[in-house]
Amino acid sequence: MENAALLNAIIQNAIDGIITIDDRGCIESINPSACSLFQYVPEEVVGKNIAILMPPPDKEQHDEYLARYQRTGQAHIIGIGREVSGLRKDGSIFPFRLGVSEVAYSGRNIYTGFIHDLSREKEAEEQLKDYAHKLEGEVTERTHSLQKMVKELQLAKEEVSQSLEKEKELGLLKSRFVSMASHEFRTPLSAVQLSASLIDKYALSYGNPNISKHVGRIKNAVTNLTAILNDFLSLEKLEAGKVEAAFSSFDLVKLAEEIIEEMQLLAKQNQNIIYQHTGTQHIVRLDQNLLKNCVVNLIGNAIKYSGENTFIEFNTEITETSCQITIKDNGIGIPEADQKHLFEAFFRAHNTGNIPGTGLGLNIVARYAALMDGRVSFESQVNQGTLFAISLPIL
Repeated sequence: MENAALLNAIIQNAIDGIITIDDRGCIESINPSACSLFQYVPEEVVGKNIAILMPPPDKEQHDEYLARYQRTGQAHIIGIGREVSGLRKDGSIFPFRLGVSEVAYSGRNIYTGFIHDLSREKEAEEQLKDYAHKLEGEVTERTHSLQKMVKELQLAKEEVSQSLEKEKELGLLKSRFVSMASHEFRTPLSAVQLSASLIDKYALSYGNPNISKHVGRIKNAVTNLTAILNDFLSLEKLEAGKVEAAFSSFDLVKLAEEIIEEMQLLAKQNQNIIYQHTGTQHIVRLDQNLLKNCVVNLIGNAIKYSGENTFIEFNTEITETSCQITIKDNGIGIPEADQKHLFEAFFRAHNTGNIPGTGLGLNIVARYAALMDGRVSFESQVNQGTLFAISLPIL
């Protein structure tokens, strides 16, 4: 008797709804949580068919489902559980997780349904989807705005190159653009990136692949925009004379291995960076930050302009008088007619198509190498790849 009273107390105070029905589908008992969910009092539902709590088409199909189970023993919910919808007294419908168990008692079968309300979870999931969609829209809008500004800046450069006065106007335009981009885009881009990461984290519990897909698109868009901003900021600093080489001694091989580890994460499918150092000497005296920027830029181009299932060769060598660095790919190559303009700011080869880029990277690489009294050379053929070589004197 004491155990029966304890069991009844547990059922009556359970957070989830609990309903029992007989083998004809008639409700025998319903606990307070279930009454609250469906907005009924026990007297209104006990003795009635469980279909009273179901919206169409489950309402019409439940009796046949129960009869089929009793004939065949094949269960679709019993002992399995699934997400279904419930019909409240006021006609509203709500989602819940239903688990059903069967118990043989006193010569008859009793079915017990355990009901866990999913209304809050569904509402939160919809809010998360709406937020992700809103963020994606904001990033798209900012992307279009920035792309428009970049195009306008490139057109302005072509127009003002005819005279010194127009060249000065271009400098002012770039300065205004860089200042605006730094203040107006960096802060919101950081907020979008953080929000996207938080959405990705909170969405794990829902297991919805669509959320992860859209969050990934947001993150990629933010990364691309940040790279564009970095190119413009680097160019502005170079033109303003704010970049100077700071020479120090460091391990070239260690730096190269660190770069490979970072860049391999950005590589395409089955795209591998193969590194080799020639000689026993590892220590050089150069500007480590400028050199890293040059190598990262060149390997990034090799990744971008090469296809999947390809190799990128990265070699370093230290001689008595110089440090030699080469990066070779098997990508689209550079048309011969474009090669003489390759290191000009904003210039892009005509075969780059829809591959994203600002046309500033190689210009920045050449100028960084020059700050270390070095030079950059290349060899390239269309569809046969490109080799870039950086030659730097050793102090």
